[in-house]
Amino acid sequence: MATLLRIDASGRRSRSLTRTLSARFTEGWRARRPLDRVIHRDLAEAPPPLMSEDWIAAAFTPEAGRDAAARAALRYSDAAIDELAAADLIVIAAPMYNYGAPAALKAWIDQVVRIGRTFTFDLARGDRPIEPLFAGKRLVTLSARGEFGFAPGEASAGRNHLDPHLATVAPYLGVAPETIRTVAIEYQEFGDERFARSRAAADRAVDALVAELAETFPPA
Repeated sequence: MATLLRIDASGRRSRSLTRTLSARFTEGWRARRPLDRVIHRDLAEAPPPLMSEDWIAAAFTPEAGRDAAARAALRYSDAAIDELAAADLIVIAAPMYNYGAPAALKAWIDQVVRIGRTFTFDLARGDRPIEPLFAGKRLVTLSARGEFGFAPGEASAGRNHLDPHLATVAPYLGVAPETIRTVAIEYQEFGDERFARSRAAADRAVDALVAELAETFPPA
């Protein structure tokens, strides 16, 4: 049995393209692997707390030395990391906002990339003191962009600060960056036939990914 962690980062609770894609992925996954566990964290319904001085102090205090206030400051982080630790497959549904990640997704990343829980820090390693603690997980990103041409080698690739950021932090989620699979709808703001084609192609790509990845995990 595998565990799928679905993260929805769109600020829209309705009419969201990325939520439509993540729902399609989840429904397809359940149809193929009905015994798998699915964890759903909605970052619009329950926005992650932002970094604070209290959070940082708590994170860098050894667990045995944390008082009640420190434990409270880390409550969201602890729960989100527990979900991440349990996951075999992570599906992040994230629209591109202003060429980057939604603020809620960045806040979730800040909550789960944490010393002692998802990485260790040891200066004895020299100039590369950080070492991720998780490994072997898969990541699928489902995105929507108002414009177009954000894939590597395309005209607007240099303005894509969403996918490169996710690839950079992927090792701290337990994911090898080169294994990330991305499906994106483009041309949203144009609303023309190119948008319709992109949306239909994304639906087909999601279905194909579900079929492919479902076969890579042991049967329940």
